[in-house]
Amino acid sequence: MQARYVPKFDLDAAAEPGSSLWTGAEPEAVALIPTPIGLQPNTTIQVSWMPPKHIGVTPGVEVAAIHDGQTIGFRLAWADQQENREIGDITVFPDACGVLLPAVTGAIVSTMGAPGLGVNAWYWRADEDGRGRQVVAEGLGTTRTVDFELVRGRGVWKEGRWQVVISRPMRIRTSERVAQLEPGQTTGFAVAVWEGSNSERAGIKAYSGEWRELHLEALPMARR
Repeated sequence: MQARYVPKFDLDAAAEPGSSLWTGAEPEAVALIPTPIGLQPNTTIQVSWMPPKHIGVTPGVEVAAIHDGQTIGFRLAWADQQENREIGDITVFPDACGVLLPAVTGAIVSTMGAPGLGVNAWYWRADEDGRGRQVVAEGLGTTRTVDFELVRGRGVWKEGRWQVVISRPMRIRTSERVAQLEPGQTTGFAVAVWEGSNSERAGIKAYSGEWRELHLEALPMARR
């Protein structure tokens, strides 16, 4: 997938359905699979999610990306017949989605990285619309949120479909191991969706499996 260059990225404009910012940014259909039950953090969770209960009921999502050389935005769109924006009871949670990027070459998606091979997730949740979370991990059980400021998200649910835009500056100053991006770069990405009406949260989700290729279009001057 290519993150197309646009002259100026604006989150509010990009989150509007039909925004012209996405013209020419071809969405990629990404199939999603349930997170393996054996990778859940403890036996209590594993037992409680044994069949016939199903993990990861969202079968797929469309993903597109744009950047202006400073900020990159991902648009995720998927079918969801029920809008969940709040924690209702012990069985209903907010709908959510996220983009996963490798912090270093060799990081593994399914295990959320490994020691020394970190991953960086940009996470949006429907009850925190407007704000995002930046998450880092170096293996199962190591996930932690490192800030609530740099990642931003906007979600619109309409007629049984979510459209969510998640953005972050391409490069940031931090001591954390996070993805640092630049125009012309090729890296990997993965995505995940949490269906709140199915009690999905934390490691219970649908995700895209192995890394998919993401190429950030070079700036116009660099292409000459």
